Amino acid sequence: MRKAKAMLGAGLVLAAGAATAAGPEFDWLAGHWCGGSAGRAIDEVWLPEAGGVLLGMSRTVRGGKTESFEFMRIVPAGDDAGFHVQPNGVAPTVFAIAERGERRVRFENAAHDFPNRIEYRREGDALHAWIAGPGRDGKEMRIPFEYRRCGG
Repeated sequence: MRKAKAMLGAGLVLAAGAATAAGPEFDWLAGHWCGGSAGRAIDEVWLPEAGGVLLGMSRTVRGGKTESFEFMRIVPAGDDAGFHVQPNGVAPTVFAIAERGERRVRFENAAHDFPNRIEYRREGDALHAWIAGPGRDGKEMRIPFEYRRCGG
């Protein structure tokens, strides 16, 4: 009986440790997010982390036509760690995880022209994002994106 209790206790400790270690660090990003401005709608959808990856996609519609789209994935750890971005179906560009905290993450790729930094930060039902890097004139340019949860 004592041996059975010890084994059960050890199993529970190991299971709790595995669940904590494999926890979905970026699930705060999951959901359907809407943003944009008058005449320009942006949808960004993120699936919860599964299999060690979050999958996302975005679409920008202006005047009833798709202006751009993007496939994305975030790999929190391992050899492929980073933010893999494919705008308009081109080959992916990878941005390394530069900084992470509670409900925020910043990615960087100094070799990429623009953007070379991308950040997401969640506050309640608001998702704040920005892209930044050198503009055509060489001066720092930062473009913000403000999202709210949306239905659908």
